[in-house]
Amino acid sequence: MRGEAPVFIKIENYKDVLDVLDLIKDRLGEAKRTLADINELKNDEDAELELWNSTLDEIEKKIEDIDRTLFEPESTY
Repeated sequence: MRGEAPVFIKIENYKDVLDVLDLIKDRLGEAKRTLADINELKNDEDAELELWNSTLDEIEKKIEDIDRTLFEPESTY
């Protein structure tokens, strides 16, 4: 703020300005906490989806093994 003129406000408005600034700070804190909560939920959801994906991959491999075992020609010795 170098080179800028100072801002003057009336004393009666000063408390109102402080109250508004406090309210803004409170709301900003709430928004940050909400965003952190949403981010945590997203991370939990991503971990759960990765687990489901891994489980489905395992099931798919087992089905392929079963399919191969059932339908491959028998070898004669």
